[in-house]
Amino acid sequence: MTLGTRILILDDEKIVCDRLELMLTKLGFEVMSCTDSQEAVNLLSAEHFDILVTDLKMPGIGGMDVLKFVREQRPTTKVIVITGFATTETAKKALAQGAVEFVPKPFKMSHLRDLVVHIAEALPPSAGDETATIR
Repeated sequence: MTLGTRILILDDEKIVCDRLELMLTKLGFEVMSCTDSQEAVNLLSAEHFDILVTDLKMPGIGGMDVLKFVREQRPTTKVIVITGFATTETAKKALAQGAVEFVPKPFKMSHLRDLVVHIAEALPPSAGDETATIR
């Protein structure tokens, strides 16, 4: 189920990245995290990730722009949006743009864990690394 599943966590709060990375690594996922959205876009351009967990509000490139990039360049990557600025409108917009889940902060770690495991279990066998380009 989790063996070989690659996850990227993007949140400008290091503590969120650290806690999620620790929890998901203990479950057997291959996890990377970053607090800078440009760094995340660079990683997503160069490497394949099965799941992206991203915050919405960040300095620089916002989570909606990262979501748009992933939908265009990495269409098989599943995206979970987390945010402390949850509204019905932002949830609708994120889901309409291709996020598979929308999770308001604060959230229970067990809830996010269960979402990631469920998504990972539904992933098809890895198609291998793809290449993506930034426009």
